[in-house]
Amino acid sequence: MNPVPNTHRAVAALSAEASSTRLQAAMLLGRHPDPSVVTVLVRRCAVEPDFFVRDMLTWALTRLPEAVTLPKLRAELTSEQAQARSQALHSLSKINNPSVYPSIAGTLLRDPDDEVARTAWRAAVALVPEEQEEALAAELGSQLGRGGRDLRLSLSRALVGLGTAALPALAVGVDRPEPTTREHAHAALLLLRDPEADYDELVEEARRLAADKLDPVGREKAPPC
Repeated sequence: MNPVPNTHRAVAALSAEASSTRLQAAMLLGRHPDPSVVTVLVRRCAVEPDFFVRDMLTWALTRLPEAVTLPKLRAELTSEQAQARSQALHSLSKINNPSVYPSIAGTLLRDPDDEVARTAWRAAVALVPEEQEEALAAELGSQLGRGGRDLRLSLSRALVGLGTAALPALAVGVDRPEPTTREHAHAALLLLRDPEADYDELVEEARRLAADKLDPVGREKAPPC
């Protein structure tokens, strides 16, 4: 550790009016890691309005010992502040310690705040042990049909990140009675086949598949007996 010569001044600058000043302060604290400021960094993440400053705060946290940062970030996962939860999730995904996966793979995947849920999906996919990938996919599958276009794209990408482990959950999704859930599941399946495809075009194709009651491989479903 090489603490910044004037830690107190840098910490005070995190609350400056100008975002450029806050960015410089976060960068300075990252360049000179000091475990004594971990609480300040975590708390600032919860209220910082500027995306770039938040990202620099996360970087500064990744420079500190995990024994110091992980307990603080885990505690933030139950905060009443949505930004505190989402930033803690983001920081944990960057630290990339698989031991925190159980703290993420629960209610956070179904968080009522869309940004928190989106960040939890990404973090969970990054940290999940291989033997738990299908279970995670099932959890993510319960969120199919949620939100608007951007949120659905985020969930689709998370499922694609699980590869073939996502197939059972998506097969369940295309059989769900809700049209939006079926469409979303089809779109995710199409994206899994071609991750570089235009998502909006895939959504149009998924809408047709769902309306035509086709199965995940494009064959018409047999009518019920």
